[in-house]
Amino acid sequence: MRTKAIFDISDPLLFKQQLLSWASSCEELVWLDSNKYPDKYQQYDAILAINAFTAIKTDTVEAFDKLKEYQQTTADWIFGYLSYDLKNDTEKLTSKNHDSLKFPELYFFQPQKLFLLKENKLEVQYLRMVDDEIDFDFTEINEIVIAEKVPEIQQKTISIQSRLSKEDYLYKVTEMLQHIHRGDIYEANFCQEFYAENIVLNPFHIFTELNEISNPPFASFLKLEDYYAMCASPERYIQKKGDTIISQPIKGTAARNTDPKIDVDNAQNLSEDIKERSENIMIADLVRNDLSKIAKKGSVKVERLCEVHSFKQVHQLISTISAELREEFAAVEVLKSTFPMGSMTGAPKISAMQIIEDLEETKRGLYSGAIGYFTPEADFDFNVVIRSILYNEDRKYASFSVGGAITAQSNPESEYEECMVKASAMRQVLGKFSD
Repeated sequence: MRTKAIFDISDPLLFKQQLLSWASSCEELVWLDSNKYPDKYQQYDAILAINAFTAIKTDTVEAFDKLKEYQQTTADWIFGYLSYDLKNDTEKLTSKNHDSLKFPELYFFQPQKLFLLKENKLEVQYLRMVDDEIDFDFTEINEIVIAEKVPEIQQKTISIQSRLSKEDYLYKVTEMLQHIHRGDIYEANFCQEFYAENIVLNPFHIFTELNEISNPPFASFLKLEDYYAMCASPERYIQKKGDTIISQPIKGTAARNTDPKIDVDNAQNLSEDIKERSENIMIADLVRNDLSKIAKKGSVKVERLCEVHSFKQVHQLISTISAELREEFAAVEVLKSTFPMGSMTGAPKISAMQIIEDLEETKRGLYSGAIGYFTPEADFDFNVVIRSILYNEDRKYASFSVGGAITAQSNPESEYEECMVKASAMRQVLGKFSD
């Protein structure tokens, strides 16, 4: 049983900064922040889970079955991630590409301490609490002084390298288009990695800056042992609340502009762009198909199709698909039936994943996987790990990847430019240390 307490928060924005700063040295930590983005499906403004009471860490072999057993055995809050390469557990696929990050394929933990922030109310839940520990921690958090600006990190210059040259990227996209023209696939998400070796980062400061310049609705900071994710994701993968399932795939991107008129035009042009809309509609249809495997008959609905959402860096097309879960399916089976998310694979899904594996240079790992949580009631909410910097502290290796949907209408040069737009926030954060 968890000991619970409720506190009134006078300045939620300041308190969020204090709370994350207070927790930043913990061995296990998951921080989820909506950045107050308007979202009627959002349960909390921010969540912090720290200090593992129990944990599960595994490779792809029977990973979802192991997670199902762990989730049902704990019957508690658990937090963690699913790597993209869990596709090898759901289908007869492999992952043989280069991997310098070396993250486990799946990692979840049951937190000893949990903080749930909604508007000006903070709910605190502790396992195995000592006397007055909640009150003591709450006082300590409120006494933290937040600097007005994140301090500069004093270290040697970081050299950011690309796993693919521009020429190689254009060649591989052309190969992808050949698959499409032959009818092997209709659409596939093709990604490329940028990386830095032999570096020492302060992940907390990196995340703070990345979140500041992006302000996305599904930001997350994850620390599990030496594995870090600094994630500024705008995309929800999937949410379960009771019997209702919601998925919100993103496909379709346009750059923001400092000129308000041009910016409005960019958003309007995106909403009317045939190529961008076709990307989104194909993936929305794929998600509908995935959800139909576990949904009550006739319950899968497209709530919103190709709706423009504007973020600090880009405009995006987002569709919202809902379904009612059939009683015989457990929570983890929803993930197993829909993973990896359609927005990061393509259509048909299995063929797209096979071609992606052949053409990409890097094992995706946590990139284009998901970070999120389960509640004691077996509800869950997971983001899509994009617009993220991943870091293995032990190996001193940092990585971020970007990609886009390739369809019959794709122009390789335009796809490359879209990747650079998506990479801008990560470059801006790490670029201050680059040559």
